[in-house]
Amino acid sequence: MKYDIIVAGAGTGGSLAAMTAAKLGLKTLVVEGKPKEKIGEKICGDAIGKHHFDHIGIPVPKGDELERKIDGIEVFSPDRETVFTVGGHGLDGFIINRNLFGIRLVNMALDAGAELLDRAVVREPIIKDNYVVGLRIRHDNQIKELYADVIVEATGMSAIIRRKLPDEFGIEREIAREDIANNYREIRELTEEIERPQYAKIYLTQDAAPGGYVWVFPKRGTVVNTGLGVQWKKGSPHPKKQFEEKVLKKWDIFKDSKFITGGGATVTTRRPLDMMVANGLILVGDAAAQVNPVHGGGIGSSMLGGKLAAEVAAEAIEKGDVSRNGLWDYNKRFNQEYGAKQASLDVFRVFLQTLKDDDLSYGMKAQLITEDDLLKANLGEDLRLNITEKAKRLLKGIRKLDLLKNLQYTAAKMKEAKQLYLNYPDVENYENWLNNVHKLFLEVRKKFWGY
Repeated sequence: MKYDIIVAGAGTGGSLAAMTAAKLGLKTLVVEGKPKEKIGEKICGDAIGKHHFDHIGIPVPKGDELERKIDGIEVFSPDRETVFTVGGHGLDGFIINRNLFGIRLVNMALDAGAELLDRAVVREPIIKDNYVVGLRIRHDNQIKELYADVIVEATGMSAIIRRKLPDEFGIEREIAREDIANNYREIRELTEEIERPQYAKIYLTQDAAPGGYVWVFPKRGTVVNTGLGVQWKKGSPHPKKQFEEKVLKKWDIFKDSKFITGGGATVTTRRPLDMMVANGLILVGDAAAQVNPVHGGGIGSSMLGGKLAAEVAAEAIEKGDVSRNGLWDYNKRFNQEYGAKQASLDVFRVFLQTLKDDDLSYGMKAQLITEDDLLKANLGEDLRLNITEKAKRLLKGIRKLDLLKNLQYTAAKMKEAKQLYLNYPDVENYENWLNNVHKLFLEVRKKFWGY
């Protein structure tokens, strides 16, 4: 049987793609490796901003699906002497039950008319005449072939389809390890509710989480979602060992706490893939690196990617052109709505990962960046610096003038990166645009990472 669209993966991005496609009248199939009752289960921070629901137009979590409403995030300096409380539009939202939320989304797709084939593992894309025309899957211990006009890959970090594309498709098959965070998470029950439970907690500390951060996100009652991520590069420590040695054994809030469950996972921490479409194929979610590079949140952006992918696929199918050119507008739309912010924050992420703990603590204490500026930067606005002449003299006096210069450089490059992605090119100008992108990020990485 042939479909208009087959979605590989029933996560947040895949479910939104399937729901949107079905609502638009497309014959839609979702292929998922997990049984339906396990959809949504994954190692995740389980946090999502309310603005994503407002923007996409779906109901907010409620009932058993909602673990806790949050007003924003508290960001702690490494020395714990400074706390940025960043709240309001963009960072208020929800801690969710990931499993129940995932099932709700896939049910919304089924209610819209999509079909679900669960317990079906995608093996590889079927490619004919340089087009992705279907999927080879394993289901009921048999290898089967499924065909569609457009395939949407939403297989997460495994990126099963992307990794098996030929060179001539021009899509990055592998993500550089330094652009990936290696994470370990536990669900724990504390002896008492954490302070100000209406705020998710982020702790900046290169000592415990080099290139990442420690998080404590409040769930119901005294239960928390907690863990840490480290930049996954050569010589980086194992996140589980870091969490056990640097956090569990040393932080008072975890004294006498009870372990409920735990596990590890990886997530991309970079701008979106340079190109997210090919002949007959659209990539969404983690498979397209559609994740906030600074805090690693990707639930909302993957839902946006899924919705946009289905809309563009429907237009392409109606026009009878599902080539790369026919699907190209997906790149433009996603980058206009989210990817430009990602690119800007990717520059900021590279800068942050080079800072020592005393520089981070000082920068926050001196408020070189204010809480309001941090919120606006997270929402995709240009990074503003709060630097007076007095602050400049003080920085010079304690030999931290380089910190100021690097911050000014970073702010300028963030703006440049954002503009590049806001002006995502047409097909004929793509190579020139790509050269400019690579040139910018090579310069930033060479400055801060030395390569």
